[in-house]
Amino acid sequence: MTDWNEIGTLDDIPPQGARIVEGPDGNIAVIRTEDDNVFAIHDSCPHNQGPLSQGMVFGHKVACPLHNWTFDLSSGEAQGPDEGSVACYPVKVKNGKVFLSIVKTA
Repeated sequence: MTDWNEIGTLDDIPPQGARIVEGPDGNIAVIRTEDDNVFAIHDSCPHNQGPLSQGMVFGHKVACPLHNWTFDLSSGEAQGPDEGSVACYPVKVKNGKVFLSIVKTA
């Protein structure tokens, strides 16, 4: 069974922006895309620990603000030619409220 924690509303997260939630393994970036999908990933690029919550969101990807490494928001996988990944967390939106599970999925 998944433990869901209410972390705010969809309106709390700007389109193509992020909010940070403290997790047991560090900060989690909760990212809203332009099409109102919401994703949650570990807020630290594996390359040089750049804060992904401050990166540019485009489509369902985010680019690290330090060196432009790009990550798929649904899988956490770095996009070529870069290699690596960040942890993803289950997130859902119900009646305008955003819920997060701290269980890692990748």
